[in-house]
Amino acid sequence: MKRINIAIDGFSSCGKSTLAKQLAHHLHYTYIDSGAMYRAVALYVIENGLVIDGKLDKPNLLRVLDRIHIGFKHDDATQRSETWLDGHNVEHRIRGMEVSRHVTLVSPVPEVRAKLVQLQKAMGRERGVVMDGRDIGTVVFPDAEVKFYMTARPDIRAMRRYNELKGRGVVVDYASVLENIERRDDDDLKRAADPLLKAPDAFEIDNSDLTSSEQFDIALGHVVKAIGVVTEA
Repeated sequence: MKRINIAIDGFSSCGKSTLAKQLAHHLHYTYIDSGAMYRAVALYVIENGLVIDGKLDKPNLLRVLDRIHIGFKHDDATQRSETWLDGHNVEHRIRGMEVSRHVTLVSPVPEVRAKLVQLQKAMGRERGVVMDGRDIGTVVFPDAEVKFYMTARPDIRAMRRYNELKGRGVVVDYASVLENIERRDDDDLKRAADPLLKAPDAFEIDNSDLTSSEQFDIALGHVVKAIGVVTEA
């Protein structure tokens, strides 16, 4: 059975990573969370004093950009891929609201995007990769055999994110989560460098009213058509 790359693009908190992990597990593919890479850069600028009064110190970020090392390691205990930054596991630290607020400072920077896209392309050269993000089907894997473009209503996405954070014990209010979602949507759509776009050959999935299993069944149907029969996980 041939191995393919699967690109999943869409708005923040619309279930991209959930679907990507489900498909990767079912197909025994490698899952790569491109958004985690941008979150890792955001964590780096926070912890290294490169945000002053809410503004990014871009010149100093660019001076150290080549020395920032981001990778993924598979945790056998959790069966999950975890994000590492400069030799440290930062998977949990990059998921908080402080990092979410700073992602929009680093994600539009062309030099940051160029560095991470280069890393992402290298990860997909051997095929058998499921990657989710904002520009995977249009920039990173324009030749991916299967592409999905995912969306959901902002209020639905905000509630999902709110419940996720509360479940991890994070003290947060729904209004601030919704505001963050809407601000990130605006940045994703309007930034000059690689904005969020639907690839012409992408299958669109609006999961506002879909369960996770319903969404998976729809996506897997498209994958099966591309690669043939898939055995049960």
